[in-house]
Amino acid sequence: MMRSLFAGVSGLKNHQTRMDVIGNNIANVNTVAFKASRVTFEDILSQTIEGARSPQTGGIGGVNPKQVGLGTTIGSIDTIFTAGSLQTTDNPTDLAIQGDGFFMVSDGNQIYYTRDGAFKMSADGALVNSSGYRVQGWLADNDGNIDTTQALQGVVIPVGAQMRPQATANILFEGNLDANATVGDTWTTSAQVYDSLGNAHSVTLTFTKTGANTWGWSAILDGSISGGNGTLVFGNNGLVQSGGTANLTFTGIPGAQDLNITANLSNLTQFGGNSTAYISWQDGYEAGSLDMVSIDSGGVITGIFTNGQSKALAQIALATFANPGGLLKQGGNLYQISNNSGLPNIGAANSGGRGSIAVGALEMSNVDLAQEFTNMIVTQRGFQANSRVITTSDEMLQDLINIKR
Repeated sequence: MMRSLFAGVSGLKNHQTRMDVIGNNIANVNTVAFKASRVTFEDILSQTIEGARSPQTGGIGGVNPKQVGLGTTIGSIDTIFTAGSLQTTDNPTDLAIQGDGFFMVSDGNQIYYTRDGAFKMSADGALVNSSGYRVQGWLADNDGNIDTTQALQGVVIPVGAQMRPQATANILFEGNLDANATVGDTWTTSAQVYDSLGNAHSVTLTFTKTGANTWGWSAILDGSISGGNGTLVFGNNGLVQSGGTANLTFTGIPGAQDLNITANLSNLTQFGGNSTAYISWQDGYEAGSLDMVSIDSGGVITGIFTNGQSKALAQIALATFANPGGLLKQGGNLYQISNNSGLPNIGAANSGGRGSIAVGALEMSNVDLAQEFTNMIVTQRGFQANSRVITTSDEMLQDLINIKR
């Protein structure tokens, strides 16, 4: 039987496989984060009719081997992991990776890897993909600290979470006390502070000029609870020389712990001009509940609470692979590790070459339609040419049979 028949059949089969891959690429032209595949061919082991001969010294030269190829086979089907374009969605839980990283999701038994960041919230506050698989990362502790060396777990956004109140422990003063004020002149400033229960109180500091470069101060809470007094001394350059730190203690607050506040007065000045001293910052706050969340480029999920405070809640993890082309496609835009993908290198975004996270966007398919249509034409012509080989070989066999007539 003629070898060309089998060579033609192998060409038909492999061009059909290539067309299958092209068809799959085109079908997924609008699939989120889809990565196109390509097919490469290689020849099958050739049949040697005559081996090569070495040249003879002073005699005839060498002779090349004579071989007949037996057709073609699939060399590889490669997944092309070039990045797709980003499409803005304005959905705050839609995420896209600008880099080589993969999101990790779990069905409770196994971890899968994906570039598809079309996530949403489940009823229990978990961040999940379209199949309900939980996005993996690290949860913050009660103080908002995230330890990325800990084991991965499902990212949960605690809807309705409460933030405990924090009593004011520090206040900061800014501004000026008039150097031209006369002894006995006063300047009063007030600000809101919080006790251990999150209740707001008004603290008032009164500054009284006592000498050329000295001011006395006294603190009152809610107009009745004394917090102490002291002296603030300025140098001849108008800057604080001593007394820049004051300790205020308010006792007897109904139902709450005593309020101990460290006042930083060191930024005050004594220059000629109006007095403007004021409390520019304090670190206490009332209780609050989670109002909304935001995600930054590092994958940190920050909760914004009704008391105006914010706190890190969790961080999304990313993974990279030495050979992402070795990953196994599992459907649903998911991948699994294989013997040739290497183990995942897990860490945070913006580190280790994992890339950054774009919020409110999705990665589009990297299928190039122009290239796929061109490949389709080439594949079709290759299929047709191989079918002609089979037809011609058949005609030659028919001629051979007809010799007997």
